[in-house]
Amino acid sequence: MNAALFLLRNGLSITAFFALWLLSYTVASTPVSGASYLGLRGLQRSRAERDSPLFRQLEPTLRWLGARLKPLLSDTTRARIDRQIMLAGDFWGLLPEEAVALTTVSLLGGLSAGAAYGALLSRGPLYIVLAGMVGLMLPYLQLTGTEQERRKRVQNGLPYVIDLLSLGLSAGLDFPSALKQVVDKSSSSGDALIGELNLILKELQVGKTRKQALEQLAERVPCEAVREFVGAVCQAEERGNPLGQVLEIQAEASRQRRSTRAEEAASKASVKMLAPMLLIFAAILLLIVTPMVLQIQNSFTSD
Repeated sequence: MNAALFLLRNGLSITAFFALWLLSYTVASTPVSGASYLGLRGLQRSRAERDSPLFRQLEPTLRWLGARLKPLLSDTTRARIDRQIMLAGDFWGLLPEEAVALTTVSLLGGLSAGAAYGALLSRGPLYIVLAGMVGLMLPYLQLTGTEQERRKRVQNGLPYVIDLLSLGLSAGLDFPSALKQVVDKSSSSGDALIGELNLILKELQVGKTRKQALEQLAERVPCEAVREFVGAVCQAEERGNPLGQVLEIQAEASRQRRSTRAEEAASKASVKMLAPMLLIFAAILLLIVTPMVLQIQNSFTSD
């Protein structure tokens, strides 16, 4: 009986060992393709490798880990992550599985930092959990922050671009030529809006219609000002209205909306400042009242 139990336990241990070895071998032997530098996302990837030392260090790890996480992602999850990366301006040129790998690396880094900090201070696992949560949320916060900043820059710069397009059209240029002038004469080639206009030009050069290229702009930067601009240009093209006059009206409307947003932000600022001011007032009150309370307490104690 004892011999049978011994053989059973050893058999289970050996089976578990070989299963773990087989899983590790399968994961380690998964082929990793080279980085793709094709298309807009490939261009962003090459720029990130050139400008970001952090991404240059992480890129091989993200590509290796992404290849192993790719089979675990459903098509719906991949599409959702891919759209989020696109809205963030093709952040680092990442693929969806590489974004998940970046989150995994950030989580492991947070857990390691929390464990080291907790070990130095001889504290419990609370720091590990907190640091892991921060590491888990950090890539998502970076993507959403980049998306919001990019959308804000495009929304604020669009009225000036529409004015320049209107000026170019009134000077006798067609729409692609006016776009090219705006892109070529821009002083900030890395600006999000200039990059989107340059993408429109390239889409027109490869044979896409103006409507298709502009609808792609509205998809990549889904804000109200861009949607109205795209709708006005497409509607003017369909109805045969003078595009220069339409853009003049659109530029004026965009400036008015920007002034309205500035006024709304200014009115909200006073409300947002109320909570910090209350905290400062409470701190000052404590600084004044605490010595008085201690003095009164000491006087009663001495009596």
